[in-house]
Amino acid sequence: MVPLIALVVVTSSLLIAGKLGMARLSSLPVALRGGLAVMFVLTGGAHFIGLREELIAMVPPFLPAPGLLVTATGVLELVAAAALLWERTAGWSALGLTAMLVAMFPANVHKALNGPVPWNDQLVPRTLMQVVFLAATITVARHYLKARQPV
Repeated sequence: MVPLIALVVVTSSLLIAGKLGMARLSSLPVALRGGLAVMFVLTGGAHFIGLREELIAMVPPFLPAPGLLVTATGVLELVAAAALLWERTAGWSALGLTAMLVAMFPANVHKALNGPVPWNDQLVPRTLMQVVFLAATITVARHYLKARQPV
């Protein structure tokens, strides 16, 4: 739930700042870049601090080296968060994050189906949050990759 709150609060704050005179922040793709960057710094950091053991336990048993996978995805999330902040790499970063969200969703399903979980980690709420995250990354990817194509 914290990642969703971070995404909504930061994106909304940037949109409001845009309306109050910081014109560069007034477009949804720019505000979403900031919201996603903060969200992925939080989730990427959790791979190393605080939730590491819980994240390792989420890895489905058919995948090898859960600790290595958690480390790798954490590093990728942190690098992608930084890349979102640079306009030239924002589209590709958002596209990579879209793929990573899809690839990591089975871990969320595994967690939801194997044990008692809080309401927001149950399958339906978690899936709805994932849809919001995917909508945000796809919006940023489409905007920035489309802008790079020659007319």
